[in-house]
Amino acid sequence: MRTRHLRRLWGMPGTALGRSGWPPTFGQRLHWHWNYWWQAHLLDSLVDAQLRDPTADRARLIAQFVTTVHWRNFGTWVNEYYDDIAWMGLALQRVRDLDLSRVDSAITDIDERLHEGWTDDLGGGIWWRRGDFFKNTPANGPAAIFHARVGDHDRAREMTQWLTDTLVDPQTGLVWDGVRADTGELVKHIFTYCQGVYLGACLEQSSWDSAARTVRAVEEHLAPDGVLRGQNGGDGGLFAAILARYLALAATRLPGQEADTAVRLVRTSADACWDGATETVGGPLFSAEWSQPVSKPGGPERDLSVQTGAWMLLEAAATLA
Repeated sequence: MRTRHLRRLWGMPGTALGRSGWPPTFGQRLHWHWNYWWQAHLLDSLVDAQLRDPTADRARLIAQFVTTVHWRNFGTWVNEYYDDIAWMGLALQRVRDLDLSRVDSAITDIDERLHEGWTDDLGGGIWWRRGDFFKNTPANGPAAIFHARVGDHDRAREMTQWLTDTLVDPQTGLVWDGVRADTGELVKHIFTYCQGVYLGACLEQSSWDSAARTVRAVEEHLAPDGVLRGQNGGDGGLFAAILARYLALAATRLPGQEADTAVRLVRTSADACWDGATETVGGPLFSAEWSQPVSKPGGPERDLSVQTGAWMLLEAAATLA
């Protein structure tokens, strides 16, 4: 990742940001379409690596990365998407825990914006983005985790309960994507992303039964041959990795056989991901579909999201070693 994706912002010394593709297009060299929420997961992975193998060099890189995100976002920590800023908030909380950068004001700004997104429409929850009519799991899940970790347990509990009441399929235990306020339509797409953030929210609330149900549902429906299924490149390149992150947490927190299931899903997926990689300039290139080898050069594997997702998975597996 450091060889192929991490580069200075606009050539400025002391900066670092992830290029959205490799080999990069002209726009990606300029960090034009820079994918704010992909950067949040890249930051999270840098923190994972620092926890696993702390070095002064990586600590400096993390501090540079945090500063660069703020600059590239034109001097603010927030944008119009509540899910985006929740992810950045979660990464910054971990940066603060390691005392790697001064981010208190950033976390406060994100906290205030997330609170702004809550309304009583559809029984509660926050919107996907400002001015929208869609409330979904991808926004409410990470926001619930963020609120719990910042100490706002009441709001975290309300969000998690809203997800349980509104978007959990009572038949399968899987979590749907969202619901529209303008039509009342339930959007029942099934994404690995949604299972991961709901699982994480349940773990923060010690909702063991709901968390265990989610692990069982993932094993039954979303992990053929024990490998978490991929969802191509683009934003989908991070979906299964988000699930793997919270499965690894479930493995250390859940009582009973679901903890063993979570361990098995993460390890089997990590083994498949590593075995399916191909060697390229700067190190292995990982597949967008962990159960299969890299398909062809120039495919979804060139996306920062796909490669960051593989890194997230491997770091998750490392915590279970």
